[in-house]
Amino acid sequence: MGAEAAIMTRIIQRLEKAGFVRRFPSASDKRCVLVEPIAAGQALRRQVEDLWFRLEEYAAGDLTEAERAEALVVFERLETNLAARTGDAEPPRPGAPGA
Repeated sequence: MGAEAAIMTRIIQRLEKAGFVRRFPSASDKRCVLVEPIAAGQALRRQVEDLWFRLEEYAAGDLTEAERAEALVVFERLETNLAARTGDAEPPRPGAPGA
């Protein structure tokens, strides 16, 4: 996801404390902790996805498919440029999840 382990740990701890996920040790690798959403987390995900969809429609609703594709390319370049200048070790790859 492009985030440091310590940051991810804090995020997951907050999600667990809020009742959205549960953590448990991996049966196959004792060094790993698995995280899965619980019912509240799954419901929240649906709400967040719906909000993102509506926001995208508000922002790009009257753009053609070609304009949307062009905007996505430009936003990916902007994100890569910002990541490179803020010291992120690996700028996001165009088309990658979260990019």
